[in-house]
Amino acid sequence: MKINDVLRGKGNQVVTISPEATITELLSLLADHNIGAVVVSPDGSSVAGIVSERDVVRLWNATPDAGDVRVSSIMTADVATCGPDDHIDNLMRLMTDRRIRHVPVVVDGSLTGLVSIGDVVKSRIGELEFEREQLSNYISR
Repeated sequence: MKINDVLRGKGNQVVTISPEATITELLSLLADHNIGAVVVSPDGSSVAGIVSERDVVRLWNATPDAGDVRVSSIMTADVATCGPDDHIDNLMRLMTDRRIRHVPVVVDGSLTGLVSIGDVVKSRIGELEFEREQLSNYISR
């Protein structure tokens, strides 16, 4: 299975935020969209970084009055990305090795999707259910 197969099932919409946005704006965006991470992008297409709930928790633990801090100061700038033709097994390995939960999908430098660990688990469960059904049908014949 490829990343494109996962995106076909979930869609390509990606929520982004400007690096100049504040933590307060970030928190509103996360809550409004019920998501755990946002791609940081100055133009909605390029990937400058990624910021997650964990980043906010770490900041708030060190600086309780951090509402006006800029997203760029807490984002991860070294973002692991994948392409739509990459295999899901490689993405699972990347997520495990780097201990990350969200990976932007990029084509020719442009953001085209975002895959979360939940998306990966859902696709893997679908594969296993399909295999089980095929085996059951084979055995019952």
